[in-house]
Amino acid sequence: IQKLCDRVASSTLLDDRRDAVRALKSLSKKYRLEVGIQAMEHLIHVLQTDRSDSEIIGYALDTLYNVISNDLEEEEQEENSAKHVDDLGSQFTEIFIKQQENVTLLLTLVEEFDFHVRWPGVKLLTSLLKQQGPQVQQIILVSPMGVSRLMDLLADSREVIRNDGVLLLQQLTKSNAAIQKIVAFENAFERLLDIITEEGNSDGGIVVEDCLLLLQNLLKNNNSNQNFFKEGSYIQRMKPWFEVGDDNCGWSAQKVTNLHLMLQLVRVLVSPTNPPGATSSCQKAMFHCGLLQQLCTILMATGVPADILTETINTVSEVIRGCQTNQDYFASVNAPSNPPRPAIVVLLMSMVNERQPFVLRCAVLYCFQCFLYKNQKGQGEIVSTLLPSTIDATGNSVSAGQLLCGGLFSTDSLSNWCAAVALAHALQENGTLKEQLLRVQLATSIGNPPVSLLQQCTNILSQGSKVQTRVGLLMLLCTWLSNCSIAVTHFLHNPANVPFLTGQIAENLGEEEQLVQGLCALLLGISIYYNDNSLENYRKEKLKQLIEKRIGRENFIEKLGFISKHELYSRAAQKPQPSFSSPDHMMFDHEFTKLVKELEGVISKAIYKSSEEDKKEEEVKKTLEQHDNIVTHYKKVIREQDQELEELKQRISTLTSQNEQLQATVTQQVSQIQQHKDQYNLLKVQLGKDSQHHNSHGDTLQMNGIQTEEVSKLKEELEEWKNKHELLQGQLKEKDSVIEKLNSSQLEMGATEQSLQSSRFGGLEHSNELQKELEMLRSQIQLQAAEISKLQMENQKLQVMNTAADPMLGDSGATAGTSSELEARLEQEIKELKSQIKALSEEKESLKQQLDSSTSTVAILQDKNSRLEREVAESKKEQDDLLVLLADQDQKISAQKMKLKDFGVAVEDEDDTESGDQGDEDEDGDEEEQD
Repeated sequence: IQKLCDRVASSTLLDDRRDAVRALKSLSKKYRLEVGIQAMEHLIHVLQTDRSDSEIIGYALDTLYNVISNDLEEEEQEENSAKHVDDLGSQFTEIFIKQQENVTLLLTLVEEFDFHVRWPGVKLLTSLLKQQGPQVQQIILVSPMGVSRLMDLLADSREVIRNDGVLLLQQLTKSNAAIQKIVAFENAFERLLDIITEEGNSDGGIVVEDCLLLLQNLLKNNNSNQNFFKEGSYIQRMKPWFEVGDDNCGWSAQKVTNLHLMLQLVRVLVSPTNPPGATSSCQKAMFHCGLLQQLCTILMATGVPADILTETINTVSEVIRGCQTNQDYFASVNAPSNPPRPAIVVLLMSMVNERQPFVLRCAVLYCFQCFLYKNQKGQGEIVSTLLPSTIDATGNSVSAGQLLCGGLFSTDSLSNWCAAVALAHALQENGTLKEQLLRVQLATSIGNPPVSLLQQCTNILSQGSKVQTRVGLLMLLCTWLSNCSIAVTHFLHNPANVPFLTGQIAENLGEEEQLVQGLCALLLGISIYYNDNSLENYRKEKLKQLIEKRIGRENFIEKLGFISKHELYSRAAQKPQPSFSSPDHMMFDHEFTKLVKELEGVISKAIYKSSEEDKKEEEVKKTLEQHDNIVTHYKKVIREQDQELEELKQRISTLTSQNEQLQATVTQQVSQIQQHKDQYNLLKVQLGKDSQHHNSHGDTLQMNGIQTEEVSKLKEELEEWKNKHELLQGQLKEKDSVIEKLNSSQLEMGATEQSLQSSRFGGLEHSNELQKELEMLRSQIQLQAAEISKLQMENQKLQVMNTAADPMLGDSGATAGTSSELEARLEQEIKELKSQIKALSEEKESLKQQLDSSTSTVAILQDKNSRLEREVAESKKEQDDLLVLLADQDQKISAQKMKLKDFGVAVEDEDDTESGDQGDEDEDGDEEEQD
């Protein structure tokens, strides 16, 4: 080994160094210690200097792996030397990682794609993490992109490297939340779930097992990763894992292991130790994606191995725990039997069957507890199966209540304990059911009268049964009587109960009986603390005197403390799931430990309280209850007033907005009316111009029409124009009557002047009609302006009314703040509250009246506004008709001018006429404006 190390250190040829490292590799398995001591430094130097040759790098990594890893040695060494082997690997790892650059160098080598470098590098890094996990994790964490480079291993196409990469990440993520988060956000969930799917889900090999173990490392006790897993919709991808076929005969050992890990992964997401919000969201996601339904299918399937069935029951338990939707679904699940039975009944049959495995019975109890946890509806359904009105008289079907009673009074102590705890969970924090359960009657034997369930439990206690049975019954009685005075009265009504309890507490018994004594002390303390003094012989003070005489207060408190000091009590208090190494250790329930913590202190105080203190406390309680009732009543009244005031404020705000809209509409109408006025003025001016043109044309024609030469020419050309005139007649039929008369008058030779004069008079008649229509339009517009001014005045009045209503609302809202001073000075302020409420109601009535009046005003405004809109629309229509008429008139006049020019009549243009007659037009315009 020394010679080989010298060759590695001193040889200049790469081949010589490579051969020397190969030889060291072959010796490293048998002579691990010698190679490790002498060659480690040289091998690290090779990794640093000979990176260009992948073969020598691979040999060096393999040699280091053989030196550091304990895997090979553990197979060959005996058990007595295993500790020495662990120390050897740990020491060599410590030497290697002493220089952090070595780990960084190894991370760089793992990046190489060459199989002979990457694979041994992955194995070596995995071995380092096994030996000195926290130290290597810290080095990788501070190394730039250290974790990200290792995540690339999952994407390697070579399965060997990918699978060993999963093992490497398992070691890397152990107990390190920071690395777990980095790995998760490097898309580890997606890649691992893809690998599981590729390998065949639960039917896959050991690769699936390794991936599941890595997923557990990433999710367990890591709330951030759990939330990321849920938000990434990865819970939905877990459903195919549990789609096992009906032919469940082929359950290989690997499949059982895989499915077991899959169930544990589901439990990690819904564990009771997780934050309640995270657990609840995961439970809902599992229901919506069908995962819970799939688990229930496995639960009711046949041929499922016992350990898988047990773990499935535990998984279903935590998926439904405290989630009402999931609990309701579980209550509806039926077993595939004939006739179908509810899954709860089938599970309870297994729990009270002493031939079933112990772990399975514990799992069923846990499932029943989770089903009832914060589920008052489920509790009521279970208790209702015990009540006389709901018991099936035919006996065809077995109910949950009958199974629990059967288990409670069977000869198997484990069944007694399980049934008692299950029944106690049905009563947990539910006073109504505790009272209803007092009605349950049991037929003990033929010919004897029925006995109440409470009495039967105390009878079995007094018969001296097994410790486990008595502990279970005492836990049931303590849960039943706590916070239920009626149940305490029923219990004390039996004259044998109190002497039995005092006798049990007073005796000096062995260690096994000390637990029973402590529970008897707790039950007697509950009977004192929740006693309403309705029984004269068992009033609080008399029971305290009895304890003082028979037991002694100090002795009683000491016996009460036996419960919380017991080892099994501490175990049960750790987590909700009942997990016991053997049936003999099955003594305490998790929820009962919470009850003991709550009651132990208050019972100790109640024992030492005097009767006067009890009376004062009861009086204070009654006074506080009365005060609370009064305060609650007035709070409710004030809350209702506040709601009504808010509604009124909302209505006023809506009315205000409507008022603003109406104001905007009115403003718009005013602007439209102004536009109509402007258009009217333009039309008036234009009509004046048209009338002057007609007059000038008529005069010109009168001057020129008498000439004989033009008349003779007109006669000669008349025949030619007759044909053209007939063609034009079809197009001029839709024109005005004045133009038609002009066309007909041209048929005669001597009537030219008369036809022109008639056309002039016709145009004047039309202009007079238009002026009349415009005068009517002007009067309508003035009426509309007057109505709009009225609307504006009414809107201003409405705004004044609204502003006056706002301070009144502010004053009424201020009265709501007086509720905070009720508790301090209740007696003095009750009258003030009544007067304030009266004032509030009066203000409310006044506000309602104001709202009614404002509502009617708004309706009137809306009606007037609609009428305005109609009138404006009509005026618009009339103006449009007028404009069309004027346009037609202009066209007709221009056509006549053209024809007259064709006939040879001299016609002046409009521009010339305007320049010549400007003064006349101004005078006519002034006269029209005065009209």
